[in-house]
Amino acid sequence: MRHNLRHLRVFLTVAETGSVTRAADAAHVSQPAVTQGISKLEAALGVALFERSSRGLFLTTSGEIFRLRAQRALLLLDRVLDEIAPRLQLTLTAAQIDALIAVSDTENFTLAARRLGLAQPTVHRAVSQLEQEAQRKLFERTARGTIATRLGQSLAQAARLALAELSQAEAELADLRSEVTCKIVIGAMPLSRSHILPAAIVKFQRERPAQTILITEGPYMELLSGLRRGDIDFLIGALRHPTPIADIEQTELFHDTAVMIGRPDHPIFESSSPDLAHLAQYPWIVSPSLTPIRDHFDRLFGEQGLAPRQLVESGSLILMREILSQTDYLGFASGGQVQAEIARGLVRRIQFDLAATRRPIGLTTRLGWLPTPVQQLLIDTIRSVI
Repeated sequence: MRHNLRHLRVFLTVAETGSVTRAADAAHVSQPAVTQGISKLEAALGVALFERSSRGLFLTTSGEIFRLRAQRALLLLDRVLDEIAPRLQLTLTAAQIDALIAVSDTENFTLAARRLGLAQPTVHRAVSQLEQEAQRKLFERTARGTIATRLGQSLAQAARLALAELSQAEAELADLRSEVTCKIVIGAMPLSRSHILPAAIVKFQRERPAQTILITEGPYMELLSGLRRGDIDFLIGALRHPTPIADIEQTELFHDTAVMIGRPDHPIFESSSPDLAHLAQYPWIVSPSLTPIRDHFDRLFGEQGLAPRQLVESGSLILMREILSQTDYLGFASGGQVQAEIARGLVRRIQFDLAATRRPIGLTTRLGWLPTPVQQLLIDTIRSVI
């Protein structure tokens, strides 16, 4: 849902003043315009935001929820609008925001128009009008495409997060009405998919059976990008130290240690305590480069001047398990990730001291992110199953 930004500002002014008359004076609009803006906002949200009385207008519970999210959304936008051109606070439209984000993402007006279901000239006009009002270039037209400038990128990012705040508001209002809220989107790294999330989701959905949870997988940097854009609510998995960028927060939940594994009848188990030189003679299946678990693997053998003769790189536990079952490959993985496989006798743990591979596992969120009650319930449930 896209809200009229002027209606949001009028709503916040009414919430602050408790009066249509005072809000109209403060916003420099007519009283009918204030009344109409509030009515349209309430109709779009499907809730009453104010209780009307002879003493003035007072926020309802729904109004309080929406006020907080609207304030956060506009604060995100206004920080960037102040840098570009403060007058945009009065002129920026939802259509311009949609066009800005779409062109920034696709780097092409035609692709942006296709994404929005609009004609290409309509999108081009929206961006051109925005640039004229800003009196700044927000895009550079290059041979490679239409690339957002630094200010264009900043505004597009602020707009994405502002829209995410308003989506959070709609989710909270729906939950207040005992309706199904929007999806909770989790960026899940390998360990969490096999060790933490299954139990947490089962427990959570006993209480919230209608709630949809979307698990997004991919390389860490891809998941981090989705989180920062507002497409993902939170990440769960190995934490990075130092924190890779300043606009995220990491919360430690527990520690995990790597393990070496092989098929139960692997010849490596003929030795009760194989050393690294012996282990290096076998082929290995390991995590892709630039992952914490792979860094431990490379360091372990590299410090001894050893290099296993053959590697398969994959983050898939299923692929690892199947290759191990059919070959003399060995696996190097998170202990939590393969815990169930070991317990079921599908693979066997090699006795080797890997205490030095201990690493923190936890949640990664946007800096200042405020979860909805339902999102917080899921996070609390995750903590409860650890």
